[in-house]
Amino acid sequence: MKEENQISRRTFLKRSAQATVTASVVAATSNSVFAAVEEDNKGYIGSIIDLTKCDGCKNYDTPLCVSACKTKNEERFPQPEGPIKDYWPQKRHEDYSKEQDRTDRLTPYNWTFVDQVEVSHDGVTETVSLPRRCMHCIDAPCQKLCPFGVISKTEQGAVKIDEFFCMGGAKCRTVCPWDIPQRQAGVGVYMHLAPDLAGGGVMYKCDMCSDLLVKGESPACQTACPTGAIEFGPVEQMRKLAHEKAAEINGYVYGDEENGGTLTFYISKLPFDKINDAIVKSKSESQSQDKRPDGRPNMEPKVGNMLDTTKGLMLATLVAPIAGAATAGIAAYKTLKGKKDQGGNEHETE
Repeated sequence: MKEENQISRRTFLKRSAQATVTASVVAATSNSVFAAVEEDNKGYIGSIIDLTKCDGCKNYDTPLCVSACKTKNEERFPQPEGPIKDYWPQKRHEDYSKEQDRTDRLTPYNWTFVDQVEVSHDGVTETVSLPRRCMHCIDAPCQKLCPFGVISKTEQGAVKIDEFFCMGGAKCRTVCPWDIPQRQAGVGVYMHLAPDLAGGGVMYKCDMCSDLLVKGESPACQTACPTGAIEFGPVEQMRKLAHEKAAEINGYVYGDEENGGTLTFYISKLPFDKINDAIVKSKSESQSQDKRPDGRPNMEPKVGNMLDTTKGLMLATLVAPIAGAATAGIAAYKTLKGKKDQGGNEHETE
């Protein structure tokens, strides 16, 4: 992790204790983990991924959106501390640190990738290129069911993981219908707390280049796309445009209804159930011996939101007080850390 985010265990524990004392004060001003979604999604940024335009950058070794994403975010990529230990008590771990150049799937070092599948429809088989990354759901279950409250939404609607406070429990991936977040072991705050007892690492995924959106700039993938297949703009404008373009080709839209609605709208002339069938078939034929999550999201149409199920509601009820306390504690910790950095300049080492 970045040098400025590295602290000693003693410093972390001391500040965390201070944070617990002041959490009740900060909680009154911090955003609730279960804040209601704005009905009109005012200020949210959406995106279109037009599969009729994407050719997977066939003239390049790596799709340009993938290269741009990696270049933009490489300073945030995990730098694990070895030797990497198994998760406790699961006796396993996920490590991609020796595969940082992989671009054929999502990893902690590759937050977007372009899948390619052979799709059969009406007696014709076509190769379809599918840029995949976080869908940035409007009512994101990963955000609301994170037990540590480290996932938030920006004013532009981007779903972000706080990489510094993430414990790598992977609940976000469990409740995501596309299994988007990817875990890297040997990094994260648990390494400063109890590395011999617990902790899974840190979860990583696309954050829609939220730092660029704040400045009114386009995300790296859109800027790099040579065919104009990726487009960002006000979400309602993108939604309307996606349906208009789909109607022009007698095609289909994916992402408007899935998981309760997302900020990402795919356009295709082929039905998405056929595309999903092709993804599932391709993965079954790969015969991979890798026991880690495959990093190739399915594309099941009308997939539901876990928050709309009885199990999801029960889980949300259980998580709410924990996540709320964690969010308040983290906010308090950041406040205290900021005061120390500005005034006290506290720097402790083991």
